[in-house]
Amino acid sequence: MEKKAVVAGATGLVGKELLQLLLHSPAYDRVVILARRTANVQHAKLVEKTIDFESFADTEFADDFQGADVFCTLGTTMKKAKTKEAFRRVDRDYPYRFGRLAKQAGAGQFLIVTAMGAKRDSAFFYHQVKGQVEEDLIALHLPALYLFRPSLLLGKREEFRLAERCGGAAAQAASFAMFGPLRKYKPIHARTVAQGMLAAAMTNRPGTHLYQSDQIAALAKRFAER
Repeated sequence: MEKKAVVAGATGLVGKELLQLLLHSPAYDRVVILARRTANVQHAKLVEKTIDFESFADTEFADDFQGADVFCTLGTTMKKAKTKEAFRRVDRDYPYRFGRLAKQAGAGQFLIVTAMGAKRDSAFFYHQVKGQVEEDLIALHLPALYLFRPSLLLGKREEFRLAERCGGAAAQAASFAMFGPLRKYKPIHARTVAQGMLAAAMTNRPGTHLYQSDQIAALAKRFAER
């Protein structure tokens, strides 16, 4: 039987890394990406499908989701979104719709990147939204749900973010002093998160599983050692 992966968010920081791993993984025969724009990648296993996130019909992608491992790496910033409502649509509403479609279509596993500190009643809006989407997805009772909470993400972005670049440099310098309980606060590279996601998918474990940043790094290490 053909093994499929579906990726929403394949043009983002983690999504781009994940896409390359999936395309070169012998575990998958077909990789479908749902995006507004092309990923500019050519590969025999790759199927690109254009999507209007605002108005797509669930039935459009039901066949792709059936039996697939669905990876969601969607996310935006307040600078891009401009309003809280627009931010919430990208970081909560769209992922939830994909989770619901995964449940309805009979997907095998659903894996999503949220954020460290995700909590519905957090004092910070960003973490509220991430906590909301986690709880909404858990309530769907998916056959297998994996939640990944990375700390500050490192990697090359298409757009330049001065504050994030400076923050990343400072965090990298401080990370040398982070050990024990502080390990989960160390910045983590987008490729490491992608490796951790793929490693978790390979376990094929039913139920809900949550990985903090240091646990993602540990998963990625085992993946690299295979």
